[in-house]
Amino acid sequence: MARMHSRKKGKSGSKRPESKTPSWAPYKEKEVEKLVIKFAKAGKTTSEIGIILRDSYGIHSVKTLTQKRIGQVLEENNLSKELPEDLLNLIGKLVNVKAHHEKNNHDQTSKRGVQLTISKINRLVKYYKKSKKLPADWKFNQDRMKMYLE
Repeated sequence: MARMHSRKKGKSGSKRPESKTPSWAPYKEKEVEKLVIKFAKAGKTTSEIGIILRDSYGIHSVKTLTQKRIGQVLEENNLSKELPEDLLNLIGKLVNVKAHHEKNNHDQTSKRGVQLTISKINRLVKYYKKSKKLPADWKFNQDRMKMYLE
């Protein structure tokens, strides 16, 4: 499949870990859920939680141990955020690129970066409205971008 804003194909991604729980796995299902909840209360995002569990605890995949994704565990315990993480990351990127473009007005590459990032945000918003993760009347407002990040 081609990339979003270029015609390049790119390389295929890495392989997923095995779907069955290995016999040497140090943690059981309830322990993993407790760790996820602990890190979420500490203010970590879902991707940060996954990286910490992989690198520090040797948990290669939360889904193979618990049959639930990290986001599902957080939703069950009412710890999920209002906006999805990827949408927040794109909004943060837009804030940075816009700030750069305001300082460097003649930088046309940054102007294009702003346009591409806005289109990615709109595409994600459309998807999240369809899948009912965002309310149907939610609109992305560029004037309130920094408020979304707080």
